[in-house]
Amino acid sequence: MGYLSHRVRPDQIKPGDHIYTWRTAFTYSHHGIYVGENKVIHFTAPETGKTGSGWNFSSGFPSSCLNSVDAGLSLPKSGPSCVHDSCLDTYACGYQHSGSGVIISCLNCFIGSGSLYLYQYKVNKFVHVSKLRGGTCTMAASDPPEDVINRAIYLWRNGFGKYNVVRNNCEDFALYCKTGLLVVGKHTTGSSGQVNYLVNEPMNAIFSSAIPKFVFRATGPVTATITVGMYCWNRYSSDIGIRDDVDKIHVEIVKYFRGG
Repeated sequence: MGYLSHRVRPDQIKPGDHIYTWRTAFTYSHHGIYVGENKVIHFTAPETGKTGSGWNFSSGFPSSCLNSVDAGLSLPKSGPSCVHDSCLDTYACGYQHSGSGVIISCLNCFIGSGSLYLYQYKVNKFVHVSKLRGGTCTMAASDPPEDVINRAIYLWRNGFGKYNVVRNNCEDFALYCKTGLLVVGKHTTGSSGQVNYLVNEPMNAIFSSAIPKFVFRATGPVTATITVGMYCWNRYSSDIGIRDDVDKIHVEIVKYFRGG
């Protein structure tokens, strides 16, 4: 595994790992929990299973792999479900419970045409702020793999609330499964690192108010330094590992915090 890129091979991941794959030339990443036996549980918008073929921002894998059914508490015994050429499990891949955006798919269909990466947990603050992109690591510690897998399976059966690309997306789902932490109370964004470093404007306001206005009118190296500093501050301050608006939430009551 490359330290800087977090890129891994499929044979390097373990059950309970938080994995992700970049989409559309590194524009955004799609996240999920590897639960073993070449299966990944991840969070999507439920309606994406009704759209045509191709890639979708909220689904993150070929929609030809989707087959939204009311599966009860076990997978249907008849199929096949997935018609993707490289699918590792055509019968199970793509099943989701009625009305839920949490879906199970095979590892190949999750990766699609992208590459596989491993999300990093319990990194120190210097490593965290050094990352060029949000959504690759957190200062929060992971819970044991069995807890992570149990949360993912429970949420696959019961849902993770309504999908929202800013407040409740695939990275929020994977972070919750790994840590049991949710942003509680009124919030404009969730725990997603790739969202917070882009849209968490309150952090920009806090940072800018502490610096004399004439500095922001400067050009060249000074402006560049301030811009980088604000970027790092956003990413550091919004990380789920240090925020004071997160709490450990039992998986059975997640629906009360996610409106599901």
